[in-house]
Amino acid sequence: MRVGILCLMQESNTFLNRKTEFHHFEEDLFLEGHEIREKMVDSHHEVGGFLEGLDAAGFDAVPIFAARALPYGTICKQAFDQLMERMFLLIDQAGPLDGYLVAPHGATVSEEHPDADGYWLSQLRKKVGTNKPIIGTLDLHANLSERMVESTNALIGYRSNPHLDQRARGLEAASLMAGMLRREVHPVQQAVFPPFVMNIEKQCTELSPCKELYGLAEELRKTPGILSLSILQGYPYADVEEMGTSLIAVGDGPSEKTNAVLQELSQHLRENREAFDGTGVPLEEALNSLKKESSRTCLLDMGDNVGGGSPADGTLIAHGLLNHQIPRSFVCLYDPESVDRAKHSGIGSRIILEMGGKTDDLHGPPLSAEVLVEGFYEGVFHEKQPRHGGSTHFDQGQTAVVSCDTGLTVMLTSKRMAPFSLEQLRSCGLDPQTFQVLIAKGVNSPLAAYEEVCSNFIRVDTPGVTASNLNHFDYQHRRKPMFPFERDLEWNI
Repeated sequence: MRVGILCLMQESNTFLNRKTEFHHFEEDLFLEGHEIREKMVDSHHEVGGFLEGLDAAGFDAVPIFAARALPYGTICKQAFDQLMERMFLLIDQAGPLDGYLVAPHGATVSEEHPDADGYWLSQLRKKVGTNKPIIGTLDLHANLSERMVESTNALIGYRSNPHLDQRARGLEAASLMAGMLRREVHPVQQAVFPPFVMNIEKQCTELSPCKELYGLAEELRKTPGILSLSILQGYPYADVEEMGTSLIAVGDGPSEKTNAVLQELSQHLRENREAFDGTGVPLEEALNSLKKESSRTCLLDMGDNVGGGSPADGTLIAHGLLNHQIPRSFVCLYDPESVDRAKHSGIGSRIILEMGGKTDDLHGPPLSAEVLVEGFYEGVFHEKQPRHGGSTHFDQGQTAVVSCDTGLTVMLTSKRMAPFSLEQLRSCGLDPQTFQVLIAKGVNSPLAAYEEVCSNFIRVDTPGVTASNLNHFDYQHRRKPMFPFERDLEWNI
C-alpha cells in the first residue's frame, strides 16, 4: 500500500491590511518529496505522526508536498495559484497511490477562494475519485466547511490548545487510514455547525470552560462505534461564511450514535455559551496590578497575537511599561528598520529608535526611546520540547537586543516570530528568569513555553486585528444569527 502525504497550512487573518505571498511559505516551510521525511520525521507536527504511523503499519509513505506560512493576511491569488500548481504537479508525479493523508489548516483564505482548504480538498477528491480514502487532520481553530467534509473520509482535529498533540493526531489519522485500507473499519463522518463562535480568550483546553467541554468529549469518544470526535473552536479573524465553532464525529459505518454524540456536545455549548464570551483585562488595570504582584508575570497581548496573524509590532503594552516605569521587563517587536539602525550604530552605542508600530495604526504608535544596543544575533533557534505549532526549527532573521533606562529590554527581529519557545530569548543571550514581566504576543499558544518561568498570566484586552472583543470587527460574510453577535437566537442544528 502506498499512501501519499500532503500538507498546506496557513491561518489567514482577513482583517490585516497585508497579503500572504509565496515567499512567506518559502521562509517558513516549503518541502517536496524526500525532503519532507528528512525535515519532519522527528518533528512534533502531524506530518511526523503520519510518517511514523504509516511506517508502523508497514505501508509505503509517499511524502509529496508540505507548505506552511506563519499566520498573516489573506493569501494573494498569485501565491495560491503557485501552491496549487506545484502541489498537483507533484501529485501527478507520485504515481498510483492507495490513499492520501492530508494536513490542511482549516482556516486558510485566498483572494479567489475564501474556503481555500475546501477548494483544494475538493480538487483532490475530483482528481483521485471516490474510491481512494482521504483522511486528514485539522487545526483546532479550523473554520470547517461542508466542502471539506464532503471531500474527505475522515477529519481529525487537534485536542489541545496550546497545540501539543499534533503528532498524536497524525498517528491517529495514519492508524485510521491503515484500518480503512485493510477494510477493518468503514469511516463515515458527520459534522454540525452550531450558531456560535468561541471567543479566543476562552479557548485554552486546560482551563474552564473548555476543560469541561473537552472532558465531555473524552467520555463520548468511548461510545462504541465512534472512531473519532473533534471540537473545532473556530477562527474568528477570517470574515468568511464558514467562520464559527463546529463539531465532527466519525463512526464505524452509518450510525445514529454519531448524531447522538454531536447533539450532546452541541447541547453543552448551548447551555454554557455565556461562559465562552471574552472578559479581557483593560491595559491600565493590568499595568497597575503589576505593582502589587510579586510573582513573574506574562502579559498576553491579545490584540497583537502573532499566532493569529497580527503584525507582531504592536507597542501599546510596551508604551505602558515605559510610562509606568516597570523594571525588568521584556518585549519582542518585528522591526527590520530598527534592526538595521542598531546594527549600523554598533554594540555598546546609545541611539534613539522608533521601534515597532510601522505596519498600521491599529496596534499603537512607534515606541520612541533612547536605548543601549546590547547585542546582535542570527535569530536561528531550536526547540526540543513539544510546543504550540509542532515546529522544532525557527528563524526570526537578524535580531538586535536593546535596553531602555527604565529596565525594558526590547528584542527587535527582521522576521515576524510567534512566542512559541523560550529558546527565542536564550538564543540571544537572555535568561527569561531575569525578567519580572514578559510580554507574549498571543492568547493561549505561548502558555506551553512561558509556563516554564511564569506563574501569573494576564490576558490584556488590547485592540488590533486579533482583538478578543469581536465587536471591533466589521463582518460582511459571517453566518447570521450567531452568538455572541446575536445573543437571543434559536439554536437549531
